[in-house]
Amino acid sequence: MPQQADKSVQSRDPNTRALSPLDYALYGTSVLVWGLSWIAMHYQVGAVAPEVSVVWRFAIAAPLMFVLAAARGEPLRFPFADHLYFVGLGAGIFSTNFILFYHAAQYVASGLLSIAFSLASVGNVVLGALVLGARIERRAVAGGILGVGGVAAMFYPELGGISFNSTAMLGLLLALGGTLSFCIANMISVAAQRRRLPVFASAAWGMTYGILIVSLVVLARGETFTIDLSVTYLGGLAYLSVIGSFVAFGVYFTLLGRIGAARTGYTTVMYPVVALIVSTFAEDYRWSLLAVCGLAAVLLGNVLILRAPKR
Repeated sequence: MPQQADKSVQSRDPNTRALSPLDYALYGTSVLVWGLSWIAMHYQVGAVAPEVSVVWRFAIAAPLMFVLAAARGEPLRFPFADHLYFVGLGAGIFSTNFILFYHAAQYVASGLLSIAFSLASVGNVVLGALVLGARIERRAVAGGILGVGGVAAMFYPELGGISFNSTAMLGLLLALGGTLSFCIANMISVAAQRRRLPVFASAAWGMTYGILIVSLVVLARGETFTIDLSVTYLGGLAYLSVIGSFVAFGVYFTLLGRIGAARTGYTTVMYPVVALIVSTFAEDYRWSLLAVCGLAAVLLGNVLILRAPKR
């Protein structure tokens, strides 16, 4: 994870500068860790309500993030105005995003969820321009469109039998709402880093507020704070808490500040690719010609997004 010695790299425009080896390492780590998280989340569905699983996930990750922030010398006490940013992170990326996607999964196939979430690659570009005044790069738009189209091609067999009735539309709207929530939280994170708020302390407080928000939802829905003591559930929880949250969010928010929202958002296109590659070995997923073409489109979009524009 980057130290203060790398400030010279961060000082240049994150949306257009050439990426450093550290940037590529952070990008690859984010893609790999969250790509595997989609599989770990599969083992969280069962006797425990989804919102309760989210509470357990961040109840483990938040203290670890506070410890890391303190070890790095980051302050943990902030004025009220700064906590508004943390509440925004908690509401956008550590609660609403997860709740909406968990409930969307009850109505539509996981392939459609992957396509909806990959739209964050485009949403970050648009919101970055509208909210943060970032310049819209044509390569970023083209890369995002290629990526979303590629993901749709890879999941086409799963989508073939979908009937877009009122139930499916509800699931799609929930997924799109979760994606929008994720993108808005990305803008809040960038704004917080521009305010010089430390990354890991911000993530720790964001997780804490996320826990409070999701806990209120649990109580409002009349659910109980139970836990499944099976090996599969606890193993999935351990991965999602330590690797998929503590490590992944620290990496993701750091990357967001270093290379900009447009480039970082493309990681959401790459997560389904990792999941399908794993599924090839674990679940005997068969790659059709259309899926291979979709993968090629995703990788081409990745090149367009990450390369520095010509001067």
